[in-house]
Amino acid sequence: MVSHNFFRMNYRMIQHPKRKIKTGLLLGLCLILSTGLTAQRRTDTPALIPAPQSVEWTGGNFALSRCRAVVVSDPSLEKEVSRWQQRMGLHIPVTQGGGDEPNSLRVILEKVNVPMGATEAYRLEADSKGITLAANTPHGIFNGLQTLAQLTAGNHNVPGCHIVDYPAYPWRGFMVDVGRNYQSPELLKQQIDIMSRYKLNVFHFHLTEDVAWRLQIRKYPRLTAAETMTRNKGKFYSIAEMKDLIRYCRERHITLVPELDMPGHSKAFFRAMGTDMQSDSGLHIVKEILREVCTTYDVPYIHIGGDEVAIRNKRFLPEVARLIAGYHKQVIGWAPGGNYPENTIRHVWGNRAEPDIRAGARYIDSRDLYLSDMDPESSVVTIFDRQLGGRVRGDSQLLGAEICLWDDRRMAREEDHLIQNAVYPDMLAFGERSWKGGGYPGTVLSIGPDTSARAKEFKAFEQRLLAHKKAYFSKLPFPYAGQTRLRWKLFGPFENNGNTGASFWPEYADSTPLDSAASVRATGATLWLWYHNNDHNYESWIPEPRQHTTWYAYTRLWSSSDTTIRMWIGFRNLLRSLARETPEAGTWDEKQSNIRINGKIIPPPAWKYPGRQLHKDLELPLTDENYYFRPPAFVSLKKGWNTILVKLPLLMPESFEPWQRRCMFTVIPVHREAGDINWYADPVRSDPDR
Repeated sequence: MVSHNFFRMNYRMIQHPKRKIKTGLLLGLCLILSTGLTAQRRTDTPALIPAPQSVEWTGGNFALSRCRAVVVSDPSLEKEVSRWQQRMGLHIPVTQGGGDEPNSLRVILEKVNVPMGATEAYRLEADSKGITLAANTPHGIFNGLQTLAQLTAGNHNVPGCHIVDYPAYPWRGFMVDVGRNYQSPELLKQQIDIMSRYKLNVFHFHLTEDVAWRLQIRKYPRLTAAETMTRNKGKFYSIAEMKDLIRYCRERHITLVPELDMPGHSKAFFRAMGTDMQSDSGLHIVKEILREVCTTYDVPYIHIGGDEVAIRNKRFLPEVARLIAGYHKQVIGWAPGGNYPENTIRHVWGNRAEPDIRAGARYIDSRDLYLSDMDPESSVVTIFDRQLGGRVRGDSQLLGAEICLWDDRRMAREEDHLIQNAVYPDMLAFGERSWKGGGYPGTVLSIGPDTSARAKEFKAFEQRLLAHKKAYFSKLPFPYAGQTRLRWKLFGPFENNGNTGASFWPEYADSTPLDSAASVRATGATLWLWYHNNDHNYESWIPEPRQHTTWYAYTRLWSSSDTTIRMWIGFRNLLRSLARETPEAGTWDEKQSNIRINGKIIPPPAWKYPGRQLHKDLELPLTDENYYFRPPAFVSLKKGWNTILVKLPLLMPESFEPWQRRCMFTVIPVHREAGDINWYADPVRSDPDR
């Protein structure tokens, strides 16, 4: 018997109350939104993420109900098959052998020739007689079984295919900061499970911070004493829990990389031990800690942080790195960072690390891959389009990349990490790009012109992404709704001379934006007009944005009847790391942005905490500030065409910090399906032209 939901997990989510709305616009919604999955069934080519390097659909299929045995060529493969069967709900006898067995799944170790990534490569062949999965190693077999699980999604048949697959980058990681916000082992394991199913292979565990030291150290129990922590007091990982997480990762061919941040981000260490890490006594304690960690845990890497601190003791990082290397473990440090030894692997987070890269250092890329700094509709685009490390594949210098979850701000509940960040949508986008390779240079925040290759690639990926959302994530937070149906005209720039309330012709009652030539044509639910960070502007929809100007975005939606729908509407993305104040009551943002539907201004939400100075107190959790974790707005539509006009003043005072110089909006009709906790995009007909 095959389980349709092989992502079934015991994870409780708070259900929002169901609300009844009219269904004129939503007619046929379920069928249309599942087009990707339905089409895959109809053509017998399932939606695979990450897409294989090479796949040929050969016709026909093999029904798993006919499978008489799983034949393994080596006893070491039995545990891989056993875990796969358990997840799939299968009960097929496992035998050992090497010959062809009719109506069987053959799982064998043999040479698979690929240009790179041989230890993770696999070959998968299926026809009406059976299935053969071959790989060079058990890790490759594991990867092939993840693909096989997706091939059977929605039915019990494996379509005829010939797949040869391997990763473009050897390091495909996900980092979780539990120093600032503790997460239970259960929630961590849930994320590790999803990582493994999308072929991510590094779990970076950021264990220590100014807030708290979260890893038990036998010699220094005071490090994890509740009174030394400022948040989630008394919450830490015991030695047994840490070993269990390492084991859990290893069973899924994931390497756990512990990070003990030093000598910066170490106020919790100071509170516990009464000394600075860089002092002689502090360095002695750090070395004792590292000796215990290196002898207690079987891990190949130790991440030592090393950034965002003035290095006063020039001996500190070299001596720490030398000690770790003495235990035959490799050292990783953030870059830009401190005075590391030459063989330290650099984990790049900022552009000032370029000298290390040019000098030939091995590195991991996390630039602009911080999930807590992005909103879902644009983060999936940005991550999917990224050319990781500035190269289309890994090499002797570029190991790969990591997406990072840095929630500096306190989370009210641990599940809010997944609700307030697009962890799973972003993980799937990153899984695709880090396995497949390729991508486009730089960091982009737009889907791109509809006719561009980049836009066409993203549209095809979005169809697969939404198929996975519906098939596997109905009970897990997945804050991404399809957006490639929405098309806009952008009009501007209009000089407002610093007056954000100034009006211009697109909002006049007798204006005709439908008949007017657009300054820019755009596609998507979230449109970034301006994004400035780390001293430069990122590629957004406006080529050369200017302060003290106003822009307008215009589109039309078709409705088959008078109806009321739900809509995600937003004008800001408050970061889950640092953030400015929340909007004042009665406003969408500080710039007097607004949205009109059929000429009527849509009021902003009644904010729970209007005008709150979030940047002054990171202990204040977010509640309703971002569009994707507050209830969508109710919006009335009339039968026929409905106009949407968004006003976007670009007033960015020079007094704003660089990370505040951003201008964006989100508009997308959404609905919820029975038994699903997530919101889905309505199958709107969006046409800003006649």
